[in-house]
Amino acid sequence: DSIMRLFLRFGNYLVLFLILILTVISFYKTGLYDKIFKKSSTIEIIKSDIDKDNDGIDDYSDILEGAKKFIKSEPKYKSKYYNGGYPTDEYRVCTDLIWYALDNAGYDFKTLIDEDIKTNKDAYDSDVGDTNIDFRRVRNIKVYLDRNVKSLSLDKDFNPGDIIVYKNHIAIVSDKVNSKGKNYIIHQHAFYNYEDDGLFRDKIIGHYRWEFKDGNE
Repeated sequence: DSIMRLFLRFGNYLVLFLILILTVISFYKTGLYDKIFKKSSTIEIIKSDIDKDNDGIDDYSDILEGAKKFIKSEPKYKSKYYNGGYPTDEYRVCTDLIWYALDNAGYDFKTLIDEDIKTNKDAYDSDVGDTNIDFRRVRNIKVYLDRNVKSLSLDKDFNPGDIIVYKNHIAIVSDKVNSKGKNYIIHQHAFYNYEDDGLFRDKIIGHYRWEFKDGNE
């Protein structure tokens, strides 16, 4: 009987602990922490000379706008495989932000990376060759960006709309900055807010601005 009471007491503590953990995660995920405890402001974007989709908005601004549209829908996080490549339900992963934001600027990122892999397969990992998933893998995106897009410093000169690559994650730089002037990032993450003060949370291994090295797509 005493063992049963002990077991029930432990079970109650475990439930309370789990509730606390879920509350903390929700606190960060919904952005309440930033709104209550962190002061932030926005900065102007350095604009691109290119307007790919001829909508009167430059590419960098279009990419930033696309990233904001993406997170506004508050997609759920889950890694899934889709025939045709593009997600067909409410689930997304971090890499889906990239093709979505670039599409808003008029670029078909899936086609761009598929074609680059087709003609330069040796530059990519040995397991590439599945157009249903290649463009949604961080490592493949980094190879493509290294090969084709303007690369910048890993610790400074961040501009809203820039693409940031971490070891197992990818994000877009926001025009929102913290009290120290450091940019927030826009990203799809399982635990953190869609737009949060996490630029240097993990080691940055790639910083890119959407400008083709040869000046052409």
